[in-house]
Amino acid sequence: MAEQKLRGKTALITGAGRGIGKGIAIAFAREGARLILTSRTPEELVEAAAECIEAGALEAITCPADLSDESQLLELFEFARARFESLDLLVNNAGAFDGGPLDELSTEAWDKVMNLNVRAPFLCTREALKWMKPKQSGRIINLGSIAGSRVRPESAAYSASKHAIWGLTQVTALEGREYGVTCCCLKPGNIAVERRMNSGNPIDDEPMIAIEDIAEVALLMATLPPTALMLEATVLPHRQLYVGRG
Repeated sequence: MAEQKLRGKTALITGAGRGIGKGIAIAFAREGARLILTSRTPEELVEAAAECIEAGALEAITCPADLSDESQLLELFEFARARFESLDLLVNNAGAFDGGPLDELSTEAWDKVMNLNVRAPFLCTREALKWMKPKQSGRIINLGSIAGSRVRPESAAYSASKHAIWGLTQVTALEGREYGVTCCCLKPGNIAVERRMNSGNPIDDEPMIAIEDIAEVALLMATLPPTALMLEATVLPHRQLYVGRG
């Protein structure tokens, strides 16, 4: 039996109750990781944790939190520190989408997306670095999007947030370099997540790839030697319009 690549490693995954976050959690579980799973929905987290244990996780604990609330985010990290000596991996996956024409986009919609897609990963990264830097090791994986470089109409908040995540990734990689901390950005295209199934939106009739496909790339990022960094990876259906959106 092959050795599990993440055996004994501790990973905190945000937005882990479903979709890409859950898929990444299960992929990490198969490689023997210890998992801290967080999202806003306790019931989904319990189910995800059970699936992770069944898949081979050394441990899978849950801590529900709304990461747009800084106090809840800080409590999450306090909870994690009380349980584990180190944090080897942080996956900033939790996110939100809201859109519409720019001249109709509300400040509330803009703030909702930016708070969860940019502010929360910044805060998680800040707290993780406080933990990782003294240990001289750690890896952070940020979920970006092809929307960060190839935008669609009526996606101002989401596209801007994913541009910002790419910038945050590069600064984190730069500042973490001398401390043995690396940072990657995984940029998916169309993924067959729950909210896109039978949505009625014409965009969701475009080619899709499975959650498991993107999770495998996240696992590759996580299991590279500490001396190697996959700074960014774009993964999309080969038939999806992307280059020039055509």
